[in-house]
Amino acid sequence: MATTDAAVAGKIQPRLKAKYNAEIKKAMQEEFGYSNVMQIPGLVKVVVNTGVGEAARDSKVIDGAVDDLTKITGQKPIVTKARKSIAQFKLREGQAIGAHVTLRGDRAWEFIDRLVSLALPRIRDFRGLSGKQFDGNGNYTFGLQEQSVFHEIDQDKIDRVRGFDITVVTTAKTDDEGRALLRHLGFPFASEDAKA
Repeated sequence: MATTDAAVAGKIQPRLKAKYNAEIKKAMQEEFGYSNVMQIPGLVKVVVNTGVGEAARDSKVIDGAVDDLTKITGQKPIVTKARKSIAQFKLREGQAIGAHVTLRGDRAWEFIDRLVSLALPRIRDFRGLSGKQFDGNGNYTFGLQEQSVFHEIDQDKIDRVRGFDITVVTTAKTDDEGRALLRHLGFPFASEDAKA
């Protein structure tokens, strides 16, 4: 139903969002026994963050981080500035030390789809994401070591290896609900027995 409405409006719905509306909502409702459809957890936003500590010494480094984030997310990042000066780190207040992007709506769905189906499988020796990185309220944060796992980044033009923190914010009330939602969305969590 939702997909046909989007098609009538001349707008194509993201593949993962259509799957969520068609299949995942029903599966979640059966699994947790929600009495109301509004109780079913959903995706609120995705925050992609990178810290550039070297920017304190070399201000050009931040441009590369901003450029990489723009290519990966398709949205212009906000430059994070230092809140206070710390002499030991040679850091001044107001100095650029990182960048972050907040993706909402269809962009968030498309990013999650690309992350799960294209980027994560490209990680070398990947054994699944840790299931213990939930914050207690159904939100999940994990890090990627390098930007080259994304197809949008040209391997030959990488000036330096940068890592990213990715936070997936959901409407889930508990970690179990959040974990179930992300598993349905295709997040490859490492099995608990593999760790034991």
